[in-house]
Amino acid sequence: MKPYVITIARQYGSGGKTVGKMLADKLGIPFYNREIITMASEDSGVNAMLFSDERLKGDFLTRLRAHYHGNTPVPNDSSKSYLKDEALFAYQVKIIRRLADQGPCVMIGRCADYILAGRPDVVRVFVHADKDFCLEQAMKVDSLPENEVEKKIAEIDEYRARYYKHHTGHDWYDARNYDLSLNSGVLGFDGTVEEIIKYMEVREQFQK
Repeated sequence: MKPYVITIARQYGSGGKTVGKMLADKLGIPFYNREIITMASEDSGVNAMLFSDERLKGDFLTRLRAHYHGNTPVPNDSSKSYLKDEALFAYQVKIIRRLADQGPCVMIGRCADYILAGRPDVVRVFVHADKDFCLEQAMKVDSLPENEVEKKIAEIDEYRARYYKHHTGHDWYDARNYDLSLNSGVLGFDGTVEEIIKYMEVREQFQK
């Protein structure tokens, strides 16, 4: 099978990260999630916390609500404030493109589907599931009351959608952004992995 770079966007609780790790292990290729943050931090000299989803606990979501815009993912080189959100994102863009150039791998989130769009070796996947499934899975890892986990799921999905809109100008939930949109609540994690592999096999057969 032709080697691919697989990007996975996912709803919180859908198991997209688990699916990505299982897929990478099965294909014997690298898996990148928070490693992208670490690499961007090392490359830029900026504290890794500024790249992290932990910023959701601060005012980043509020600022995104007030300020999302545009279609250009990389800030203008003349920007003097390198700690701006656009500049932080640019470091991640650099790392994501570098990793893709190194060969097949699985990347989780961080608008990688948009950053790598147009490359013939990229498979863009969105993993989603219904509310009950996401809540069930999230409850396994979050030691919080059920109502708090429900709130966390909503907040994180909102953050991811607005982060995506902010940096790409596109709707995170729009299936047209992806090659595959898979319901892990129906397929299960093993089934979702198999569907991605089957897609790559079929695509190799028919791709010109």
